[in-house]
Amino acid sequence: MTAATEDHPVTPAQAWQRMLAGNARFVSGDRLHPNQDVDRRTELAGGQRPFAVLFGCADSRVAAEMIFDQGLGDLFVVRTAGHVLDPCVIGTIEFGAGILGTPLIVVMGHDACGAVRAGITAADSGEIPGGYIRDLVEKVMPSVVQARSQGDGRTPATAEDIGAWHVRRTVRMLAERSALIQQQILAGRLAVVGINYALADGDVHYIDHVGDIGDLRDVADASDDR
Repeated sequence: MTAATEDHPVTPAQAWQRMLAGNARFVSGDRLHPNQDVDRRTELAGGQRPFAVLFGCADSRVAAEMIFDQGLGDLFVVRTAGHVLDPCVIGTIEFGAGILGTPLIVVMGHDACGAVRAGITAADSGEIPGGYIRDLVEKVMPSVVQARSQGDGRTPATAEDIGAWHVRRTVRMLAERSALIQQQILAGRLAVVGINYALADGDVHYIDHVGDIGDLRDVADASDDR
């Protein structure tokens, strides 16, 4: 039998701490592999109660349950290339936050993101791919333009800078476009956190948040302990 997880988080801060703890185990190699046994499967046949929504990139190297050392039924995972939003995606995230009652939404980007690179290439060349890939790239390009407009203008924005801005922009878009998410945040029942995943070392790095996730010094402390 795999190890059981902690008590079910009921606040955004509790859910965020559980995500950080799980990632720390993943980075150190001390994973618990929780909630992955026969009993858990049987329990979940009656319904789900995830403690967080994870909205991330569809990249095959960014597997949410592994990165945060979680199991079946722990995370409500939504993934698109470049964590690009559209009405159906927002509706899916609203289902997790509103119907399933998760107290936390995590937006996770990562380094070397192909969608971000495609947005940069399109912005530089003026050439946009065809087919439905065009829709993805066009939704990333505003992040390229906005990231490049920041700073003193002497230091060009790197792909990592643009990726981080794209995460920040996604966090803000969710909090601003969805009335349901807005209401849950104002009521203190929900927070949206933006992070970036480092492919090489497995660590996640805080970028931005909306809502109450507790003391941000805990984020630095968790990183220092790894």
